[in-house]
Amino acid sequence: MINWKIIWKIIGQLLCLEAVLMGVCLIMSICYGENDQKAFGISIAVTMAMGLLLNSFAHDSSNTMSRRDSFLVVALVWAIFSLFGAIPFVLSGYLPNPTDAYFETISGFTTTGASLIDDVERLPHALLFWRSMTQWVGGLGIVFFTIAVIPSLVGGSVKVFSAEATGPMRTKMHPRLSTTGHWLWGIYLFLTVTCALCFYLEGMGGFDCINYAMTVTATGGFATHNASTGYFNSLSIDYTAILFMFLSGTSFTLLYLTFFKRRFKEFLRNSEFRVYATVVFIATIAIMFVLMRDCHYRIEDALRSSLFQVVSFLTTTGVFNDDAGQWPHITWVILTVCMFIGGCSGSTSGGFKCIRFVMLWEVVRNDMRRILHPSAVLPVRVNGITASYTQQLSLFAFFVAYVVMCLFVYFVMTVVGIDSTNAFTIAFSCASNVGPTLGLEIGPTMSWNHLPDGIKWLLSLLMLMGRLEILSVLVLFTRSFWRDK
Repeated sequence: MINWKIIWKIIGQLLCLEAVLMGVCLIMSICYGENDQKAFGISIAVTMAMGLLLNSFAHDSSNTMSRRDSFLVVALVWAIFSLFGAIPFVLSGYLPNPTDAYFETISGFTTTGASLIDDVERLPHALLFWRSMTQWVGGLGIVFFTIAVIPSLVGGSVKVFSAEATGPMRTKMHPRLSTTGHWLWGIYLFLTVTCALCFYLEGMGGFDCINYAMTVTATGGFATHNASTGYFNSLSIDYTAILFMFLSGTSFTLLYLTFFKRRFKEFLRNSEFRVYATVVFIATIAIMFVLMRDCHYRIEDALRSSLFQVVSFLTTTGVFNDDAGQWPHITWVILTVCMFIGGCSGSTSGGFKCIRFVMLWEVVRNDMRRILHPSAVLPVRVNGITASYTQQLSLFAFFVAYVVMCLFVYFVMTVVGIDSTNAFTIAFSCASNVGPTLGLEIGPTMSWNHLPDGIKWLLSLLMLMGRLEILSVLVLFTRSFWRDK
């Protein structure tokens, strides 16, 4: 049976933590003297009250969790966290439609970055900061964030880590999950602070540098200006954003081994990182050539714009310094491929993940060898680790589920009258948690506010499934999940 008490306990304590995070925004609103103080005050009261109520239901619960409990609690936490996180948008009047507010919030927590707000510059500072904070908390995972802050909450359950972590092969840095959480969040915090400091030294204001650092290292995409980083028109800011997007799309375990364990050769030996870097190089050169040939860009402008968009789409960040929607259509194809591939497993980026492409290549290569040597035993190895048969099956199951979900959403959107190109890229954008799309109606620089409410709810579900890697959510809709045995 499902242990509902531990589930209510975890959700209750997380809601209390969310109320504390809202408190930071309330203080900011008071300092700036803006009109969203009441909205945050009521939101904090409602969220804290619900958190305490759920905690009272589970005062005598144990920390024992089954795999079913872990998958259910992770999905519920992300959905409920987004529900309460949407309250400030509704009460402040900037997104009075609950559907729009929920879409905006879950887009933040899943680090998708798709926005329904046409003019973000009209938002008060506290709401802008709340948008950025949702992405930063969701970058490594809401529950995983709590494991680092309150390790006793789930008893250091590795099942919760498995339900929320990304990638088919999950590596822990330390036998104790709480220690792993501390290291990962330490690296994450270091990247964020360093990025903010670099932005500040390059001319950004204090408020902007913190917000852009959070959204870049979370590979989220929400910005404080309508033109995103293009607002600053700065060479140094663009290349700084490229660097930190690239690092944030790299496996944090690899960053840990490289910079803290001083095993610098790991970067070159890691097959996933080699694929990741190769995709960046090839896609950048291809788009750069097209921009110089067809759009008459100068070589430096072509390099900066193409590299920025490739890294932004590949790491599923979604910030922009140029309008790729105005580029030749062949560049859309390249960027869509980047959108699908995604970054490395164990990073803040979404997408299919480079490690899965490494595994697919190994499987295909082994099958070609098996044609010549039918009796050969050919294991699939990734970075010296043999992928089990179960992991290989999971790889193909994820691929099929990913494609089927995107095609289903694409079909539904075309039925309701959305342009085919937009429908296709919107589906992949939400499933990969990218944010911007490529099309004439909804491009990288446009909001999604004209979509029907029903489509917004469907895309909200797709964003959640994309963040939790689809199968972790789909399993909740199976009959066997709810059986007692």
